[in-house]
Amino acid sequence: MKRTVAVVSAGLRLPSSTRMLADRLADAVRRELERLGAEVDIELIEVRDHAHDLVNNLLAGYPSEELERVQDTVRRADALVAVTPTFSASYNGMFKMFVDALDDTALVDKPVLVAATGGTGRHSLVLEHALRPLFSYLHAVVVPTGVFAAPEDWGVGDAAQGSLPHRIDRAAGELAREVDRRDPPAPADPYDDPTPFERLLGGA
Repeated sequence: MKRTVAVVSAGLRLPSSTRMLADRLADAVRRELERLGAEVDIELIEVRDHAHDLVNNLLAGYPSEELERVQDTVRRADALVAVTPTFSASYNGMFKMFVDALDDTALVDKPVLVAATGGTGRHSLVLEHALRPLFSYLHAVVVPTGVFAAPEDWGVGDAAQGSLPHRIDRAAGELAREVDRRDPPAPADPYDDPTPFERLLGGA
């Protein structure tokens, strides 16, 4: 059975620790789903690549074709891995814009793994105080283990080599099992979300 996992990374720079964590989580989720017998497609979304479209969507009220394609990727995915840097003890503004731009029902009952990076381990509470409440509000199914990576997690030594990989594997296993017990999302009906008449007139 084929499964699709959307991986959203909201880092501001390339390369970034946020993208590094997203890649490691994606690899771990793929490995766990393949172990359960699934064929896996990973769809990586760099939010920074859609920053201008997100602002325009906020102002105009409807997405560009490219942003709509990305939103559809999230909507159709079997699961979501969401990774953000920590700004002022919360997710960054671009990450929130991306989530705000999604349809209200896009994440309902969807398995989600939340993760974050930050300049110090003290920011790890962002997982429980900001990310988990956000996705719970959107009626997603957030797996128990969130993953936070501080600078010391990328270093050398037993602590860096053991703690972060263990948390990644545990979270990936939880997400894979949640996906495995569910039927794939039903194909979208193209007539469920017609283009508003006002938008048609605006494009004329």
